[in-house]
Amino acid sequence: MDRAHFFSPQAGKVVEAPPVTHARFAIGDVVRHRLFDFRGVVFDIDPVFANSEEWYNAIPAEVRPRRDQPFYHLLAENSDSSYVAYVSQQNLLGDAESGPVDHPSVEELFEDFEDGKYRLRRDLRH
Repeated sequence: MDRAHFFSPQAGKVVEAPPVTHARFAIGDVVRHRLFDFRGVVFDIDPVFANSEEWYNAIPAEVRPRRDQPFYHLLAENSDSSYVAYVSQQNLLGDAESGPVDHPSVEELFEDFEDGKYRLRRDLRH
């Protein structure tokens, strides 16, 4: 099977991925982590794990996700702070019904929160 390749700034290298992956969520979707108490809005998607080995190995083995699935970049929030998170598909659930995400960078990337999802700003679309 042919493989696709993309450069990952987080990993600092080219990452190999299958030519087709099936992302459950899209840019602008609001999600929550299934194990930890935070939620966020998707702003980028990697077709497979594309972060550093150090980051991956820092996750306890008993909850470490598989590499061969989409990973999502989130503008995330919890009750204490706002931050950027990198989360595997297996650890995310849709959370549109809980309303908008209160992250200070949302307005830089997205326009409106409508029908449970954000719309990417016009000037950022292809």
